[in-house]
Amino acid sequence: MTDATTGIRKTDRPGFDRRLLPPMLLGSVLNPVNSTIISVALVPIGRALGAPASQTAWLVSALYLATSLGQPVVGRLIDIFGPRRLFLISTALVGVAGVVGTLAPNLGVLIAARVLLGFGTCAGYPAAMALLRSEAERTGRDSPGGVLTALAVANQTIAVIGPLLGGLLIAAGGWRATFALNVPLAVAAVLLGLWRLPRPAGTGGAPRRGQSAARLDLPGMGLFAAMLVSLLLFLMNLHLRDGYLLVIAAVAAAAFTVRELRAATPFIDLRVLGGNTPLLATYGRALVAYVVAYAFLYGFSQWTEEGYGLTPFHAGLVQIPMFLVAIGVSLVSGRRRSVRGKLLLGAAGQIVACLLILTLTGGSPLWMLLLVALVFGVPQGLNNLALQNSVYFQADPERTASSAGLLRTFAYIGSMVASSATAASFGQRADTGGVHQLAWVMLGAGVLYLLLTVFDRTLGRTATADAPAAK
Repeated sequence: MTDATTGIRKTDRPGFDRRLLPPMLLGSVLNPVNSTIISVALVPIGRALGAPASQTAWLVSALYLATSLGQPVVGRLIDIFGPRRLFLISTALVGVAGVVGTLAPNLGVLIAARVLLGFGTCAGYPAAMALLRSEAERTGRDSPGGVLTALAVANQTIAVIGPLLGGLLIAAGGWRATFALNVPLAVAAVLLGLWRLPRPAGTGGAPRRGQSAARLDLPGMGLFAAMLVSLLLFLMNLHLRDGYLLVIAAVAAAAFTVRELRAATPFIDLRVLGGNTPLLATYGRALVAYVVAYAFLYGFSQWTEEGYGLTPFHAGLVQIPMFLVAIGVSLVSGRRRSVRGKLLLGAAGQIVACLLILTLTGGSPLWMLLLVALVFGVPQGLNNLALQNSVYFQADPERTASSAGLLRTFAYIGSMVASSATAASFGQRADTGGVHQLAWVMLGAGVLYLLLTVFDRTLGRTATADAPAAK
């Protein structure tokens, strides 16, 4: 088959450099492994440090606060300077955070370690998406769907087996082992990055360092940080007395908008983003999808330990069906072009799973817990893959990394809402009444996700015109 514009046979073009896969995959999973492994460690940490669930929830919120801010910022830096340098710096920071967390004497230091982890895990996913785009340009082919699927499956695998891994580590070495794990992971990521990631191009066609630095919109980044941090701090603990945070967020948002519309090289090009309705809809779906996913991950895990009486290890085992289904669904659906079908089935799976949680009690048979996890595996395997593929094809190619970072930011805002809802539902203890209250919040988010998908008419064009089949 011959390309009509170049006269070159497509089969003669170079293929995707598979040597990039190990650092891409390892870097991209550093965040989900730290996001999920903590879910079964919250109760043991609370018992060891004398902290209630409302305080240990900060271990979740701190990571997402840092990552929500860091992902688009680091993504923009990757767009400008390339992935290698940012990848190496960030993954090295993960190792530092692992040491701090392992030796932490109190909850405050542990929260600081989670903040470091949040910033340290910012580069992996945007770097992977940037490498996919650069490989597409180098080879003259769209990046193979199989690579996008591999990224999604790797993240899904880690996200789902994280609780089980956490249970095993806690059983073997206590909750501190869940932080110590980051040290060997960071060493491996840095070594792979040094070995496999391409160095920046020479001065021949690449912008000089001064020219690249001139493209940084530091005032825009600062205003974005002020807006996001104040908003997320409000979401962490919803209360009228903290309404001033919303005022700060609104003022910062207004100033950020003015700045970005006037900047020659804005941090986030609001004109382009505002006109990209499909991408905005994808970000909205990511937010509500993660409200459901992370409320289940943290809330359901805590309830199975405190409300149902399982050990951390057995609480992880309960989620094995979700792991198996999510991986299988991702592998099968990754070979299909349709994005809309994945999103609709994922929305239905979320709603059914939430309804099942409303039927659970402390005396429910174990198979009911396994059934809930089994059903949740369907949206877990479909939603992230569909959202990731959507962003890859909807984003401005020159801002692939920062657009991928923004996807994670919206997802983490959803996770912060989930964390706040979990803390408000449980209070001092994760009982059955609390998990039912949380399930209603999840159900509302699931219905909104369904509506955002049903009424989005752009999905059909995105799914069939651009997305490649897996290779």
